[in-house]
Amino acid sequence: MEFGKYFFEFCKRSGYDHMLRTLGGNLYEFIENLDALHSYLSLSYQEMNAPSFRVEKNEDGSMHLHYYSDRRGLCHIVPGIIGAAALDFFNIEISMKIVNQTEEEERTGKKEHIVFLVTQNPLFPCKERNEFSSSDLEKAKNANGDRGNSLLRGFDPVYPKSLWIDTKTFCNGLPFHMVFDKELKVKQAGVSIQKIVPGLQTMGICLDQYFRIIHPEVPFTISSIQKFINSQFVFQTRREMMPESWKERPMLELRGQMMWMEPLQCMLYLCSPLLRSLHELEERQMHIADIAPHDVTRDLILLNQQRLAEMELSSQLERKKEELRILSKHLEEEKKKTEALLYAMLPQHVANQLKEGKRVEAGEFKECTILFSDVVTFTNICAQCEPIQIVLMLNSMYLRFDRLTTVHDVYKVETIGDAYMVVGGVPVPVPTHAERVANFALGMIMAAKGVQNPVSGDPIQIRVGIHTGPVLAGVVGEKMPRYCLFGDTVNIASRMESHGVPSKIHLSSSAYQCLKYKNFEITERGEIEVKGKGKMHTYFLIRNKSATENEIMGRPMKDLDSGHESVQVKPAAEEPQNRNVRSNFCTLL
Repeated sequence: MEFGKYFFEFCKRSGYDHMLRTLGGNLYEFIENLDALHSYLSLSYQEMNAPSFRVEKNEDGSMHLHYYSDRRGLCHIVPGIIGAAALDFFNIEISMKIVNQTEEEERTGKKEHIVFLVTQNPLFPCKERNEFSSSDLEKAKNANGDRGNSLLRGFDPVYPKSLWIDTKTFCNGLPFHMVFDKELKVKQAGVSIQKIVPGLQTMGICLDQYFRIIHPEVPFTISSIQKFINSQFVFQTRREMMPESWKERPMLELRGQMMWMEPLQCMLYLCSPLLRSLHELEERQMHIADIAPHDVTRDLILLNQQRLAEMELSSQLERKKEELRILSKHLEEEKKKTEALLYAMLPQHVANQLKEGKRVEAGEFKECTILFSDVVTFTNICAQCEPIQIVLMLNSMYLRFDRLTTVHDVYKVETIGDAYMVVGGVPVPVPTHAERVANFALGMIMAAKGVQNPVSGDPIQIRVGIHTGPVLAGVVGEKMPRYCLFGDTVNIASRMESHGVPSKIHLSSSAYQCLKYKNFEITERGEIEVKGKGKMHTYFLIRNKSATENEIMGRPMKDLDSGHESVQVKPAAEEPQNRNVRSNFCTLL
């Protein structure tokens, strides 16, 4: 019993309080409509196996409550649930005791059938009789007089002496109704149901020949129907009894209530077609006109159709939203590809200025280091090879060089044929520009050994020239803009390359001055005649004394302590400062 009270409170807290309060105006009506509530809830909870309740009035004001359930042993929580509802909703206390307990064979198996006697307790069950004052008793008497029997309180209806409606009007006004006797013989039927089931026009036929009971799951007998008369009954037409034109359609279902007419010893089934949408209506070749104007089934079908249309519109919007999301994702990916291509052609801050429509002013850099390289005997190689072989050779070489620009953080200016040009300290000024370019040059010599000469099959040889000095840098052109360097520094760097020696890194004196105290091994070449510049003192860069080949090439190395791979590149001793410069520049962007 206590569990029943707790379960009732749980249902109220779960959001069913308002629904339960509106079931009936007294306890009798409340219990009488519980089955209808269960029928409604079963639409949302398909697996729900609800009990059934039937209530009978007694002359002394008490009631007999019939409880049917497939699940045995749960009858003991019923007094707790009904008692809590009576106290909460109708402010009365009741007593319930079992007066009969049986098992009945139904269509789905045995059902437990418990009969409870429900009586109302005295108004003040908590006090002893001698505790009442005369005023208390007077109030109780007046309250009972006002309320009557709280189990059954209501009003007394007035009925006419004769029925003021003719048969034709009744059958047209209630197009879905049937009257049948104890033998299930049809005595009367509404016009719409006659139209759908023509066999009903033959009075006296048995109802169970044309219909089966879907809900509740009881045998098709008057006694079974009377036991569950408070339940909503769902009938379904039998396919084998329908006209040929109906046999390919879905069967019609009817839902309604049963009313026993004691004077006539007949049962009245007031029902409506169980339809949820216009599609279901059309499948059965029915029309809205077949349903009575007062029948809310019309409104339910149209409202549901509107809901389905809104759901379809919402679904379409969701699909469009998803399509837009995918397109936006693809657009973002293409945008990244475009930006990557743009950043490959121009420095990032210059590219960002151009994207924003700003004019990029030329900038002067007081000191930077420029490198040029070319392939030794490139003209002869081209003369003896197929064009595709040249393309493959250059591509293999440039992929290695491009990777090294990332390792040593230098800017690739351009490639023309076999010539490769990079700069350090432009477009972002850094004090370690010479060391970076020097390490990059050492990496180029090493990387070139992995590229095969298509003529001889030997590794190719390259010449590298480096010079340090001032330049002017800016964007040239609109259709295909390029970031170009101008000044005599560019010319001298090109001369260092063209006057160089295969597989050697040729340094000008200004480049040597930047590197001589930076832990590099450098040898003197001496004075040479440089075209257009006269005599110049030059040098050869041999190696970085503090960096390994793996570090120069940016290859991962095994950490001896942890066993993990790491990349260590030492372009210069001032790297931390350089890293801060790059970080500050990115912050400004």
